[in-house]
Amino acid sequence: MKLKVCGLTKLNQIEELISLNTNFLGFIFYEKSPRYVLNSLTLKEIKSVKHHGKVGVFVNETIEQILEISAKTELNFIQLHGDESDEFISELRKKLSHEIKIIKVFRIGTELENLKFKIQNLKSEVDYILFDTDSKSFGGTGKSFDWQILNDLEINKPYFLSGGISEENIENIKFLNQKPFVLDINSKFEIDPGNKDLEKIKKFKNHLV
Repeated sequence: MKLKVCGLTKLNQIEELISLNTNFLGFIFYEKSPRYVLNSLTLKEIKSVKHHGKVGVFVNETIEQILEISAKTELNFIQLHGDESDEFISELRKKLSHEIKIIKVFRIGTELENLKFKIQNLKSEVDYILFDTDSKSFGGTGKSFDWQILNDLEINKPYFLSGGISEENIENIKFLNQKPFVLDINSKFEIDPGNKDLEKIKKFKNHLV
C-alpha cells in the first residue's frame, strides 16, 4: 500500500516526507480548514515542491479556481472532497490536462444503498475513489468509520482510505476483501493542525512495507 500525508503546511516537513519516499502529498485549498495551505505557503512555494504526487484538495470550489490553482502549483491530482456533481466532474475533466488525475471522495455515513448506487454509476472521468468519514467539516476529524462497510461495496476503481487511520487500527485493514491502493493520513499524525509528527509517520510507514 502507498501512503498519502494530507494537510501539509510546512516546506521543511514536506521535504522530509519526500526524502522518506512518501507517495502522495496533500495540500488543502479549502479556506474553512485549519490546514488551509495558503495561510502558510504561497502558490509559488507549493509549485517549488518537486514531486509526482502533489494532490490539491478542493471542497465545492469553482472549476475556474481549481484550474488556476492547479496550473500555478503544478498539481498532479485533484481531490474533490465536496458535493461535486457528475456534470461538474465531466466539465472539469474536459478542461484539465490529461496528465492530472481526479480523485472523488465518498463520505461514509449511514446511507449505504445510496453509496452503492453512486459508486456503481461513477463517472469514467474519475480515476480514483477516496473513502472518508462523513463530517460537516469535510475531513480531518481523526474519526474512522466502520471499514467493514467497504466489503459490502463493489469498488470498481483503486481507492484511497482516509478517516482516523492510526497505528492502533491499521491491522483492521487485513479484513478488507479489496485492499486500499493508498492510506491517507492526517490529524492522527500531527502535533497541531498542519504541523506533522514526522517521527510518528516514520514509525507508521514501517507497517506499509
